[in-house]
Amino acid sequence: MATSTKLSGALLLASPALRDGTFDRSVILLAEHSAGDGAYGVILNRPTGREVAQFLDKPEFAPLARVPVHIGGPVSRDQLIFCSFGRGQKNRLRFQMRLSAEEAAEQVKRPGVVLRAFVGYAGWSAGQLEDELKRDAWITARADASLPGRPHDGSLWRELLADISPFHRLMANAPPFPEQN
Repeated sequence: MATSTKLSGALLLASPALRDGTFDRSVILLAEHSAGDGAYGVILNRPTGREVAQFLDKPEFAPLARVPVHIGGPVSRDQLIFCSFGRGQKNRLRFQMRLSAEEAAEQVKRPGVVLRAFVGYAGWSAGQLEDELKRDAWITARADASLPGRPHDGSLWRELLADISPFHRLMANAPPFPEQN
């Protein structure tokens, strides 16, 4: 299992066996992780089909009007979280999580930056994520700079899982309930 510092900034791909309604075939960008403090991140592949203008309609939010909104997770669903994504060094994903609306409005103007809004987030208490990793509920993957350019919808889980290895490609292409075949 990876250490805490290696998991911050990583992707968590739900194991095909994890059939929880919230996390089924989800892709989570893990923003912070500490074995002693817990972890949090956002689900990347749950678009709502809505834009920020449908949540925040005041004139000061006009630069954010067209930013797509995703379900970020089951925690604090009364909050809208802004995140920016871009290309970092060595083809790594660069991201900023929990931007204020003002910071997000500045980011949306920058070339090469992709901005997303999330309703809620995914969170784990101290030791909870480590336990889930031991039970193989999650598959960890590196988040590279191609991530913002990929569709952030239901296809993202399959694409990212298939990129890991031939074994994972088989898992990604298996039907959701293979026992019903």
